[in-house]
Amino acid sequence: MTLSPQLLALARYLAGEFGNQAQALAEPVWYVHLRLWQRPVPAPLFPEDSIALFAEQANALNPEQPYRQRILRLMPHAENPSGLQVQYYALKDPAAFRGAGGNRALLGQLTPAQIEFLPGCALTVTAQPLTPDSYHFSAFLPPDARCCFTYLGEIRQVSLGFEATPAQFLSYDRGIDPATGQAIWGAIQGPFQFTKSQDFSAELPL
Repeated sequence: MTLSPQLLALARYLAGEFGNQAQALAEPVWYVHLRLWQRPVPAPLFPEDSIALFAEQANALNPEQPYRQRILRLMPHAENPSGLQVQYYALKDPAAFRGAGGNRALLGQLTPAQIEFLPGCALTVTAQPLTPDSYHFSAFLPPDARCCFTYLGEIRQVSLGFEATPAQFLSYDRGIDPATGQAIWGAIQGPFQFTKSQDFSAELPL
């Protein structure tokens, strides 16, 4: 199946290692210096209409201790084939793939049986052309969505979202208190502002 130019561009913008050092230095009270990896998965996890990225992040002071391992499925929108969406999946054993953002060989062992679908965790993507071959992407949960997952035996709720251009990746991910609906961690004062330090787009299975 031929992938759309927008889907291919989105995959290229997201595939890489990112950091927010400038933001963390300018506003250390609100923003931790993070490293973020979003790496193409070499093994096929989904139908040919999709691209899979493995994501994890770490405090820049402890890059050997990454966390928040997840899979992003970039795909045509289920209800609007001309649009895009990003569906999130959890890893059944995140520890088995810890560090795979920096160690691509680990991702070669990932199979569909080792991930699980996260209902309610699908972002609707809009693409605004910047030039004939570049875009500004915005991806957010629908207003009525409730994205939850289990961590250490407890149900956790998150609000997911991002913007992406060739020059920058903005993350709006926040943890939500399900009782109050208030943000309790993450991009509370605005998005984390990441710039790409290493490009993984050559690893995309295109």
